[in-house]
Amino acid sequence: MSAIISTAVMVLGALIVLISMIGLVRFPDVFCRSHALGKGLTLGLMVLLFGLWLDPESGVSGLKVVAAIFFQFVTLPVASHLLARLSYEKNLPRHHKPEADQP
Repeated sequence: MSAIISTAVMVLGALIVLISMIGLVRFPDVFCRSHALGKGLTLGLMVLLFGLWLDPESGVSGLKVVAAIFFQFVTLPVASHLLARLSYEKNLPRHHKPEADQP
C-alpha cells in the first residue's frame, strides 16, 4: 500500500515539473520563464523527493531526503532570482514595456 502512495506522490511531483517545463516553453520572456521554473521546480522536486522518501524499497534514509529537500528549497529560488536580476541588469527584451523603476 505504501508503494502505491509513494508512486502516486512521485507522479504528482513529476506532473508539477512537467507543468513548469510547459511554462518554460510557453512564456514570452526570461522573467516569466524564471518565475515558472523557480516556483514549479521547487515544489515539484520537493514532492518528488518526498515520494522517494515514502517508498519502502528505495533504501534511501530519511535524513538524506530531508537534506536534499532543504538544499533544493534554498538553492532553486536563489538561482532563479539571480538569473532574473542579471537579465534585468543586462536589459534583455521583455514582452511588454516596463513601468519606470523610480518615480
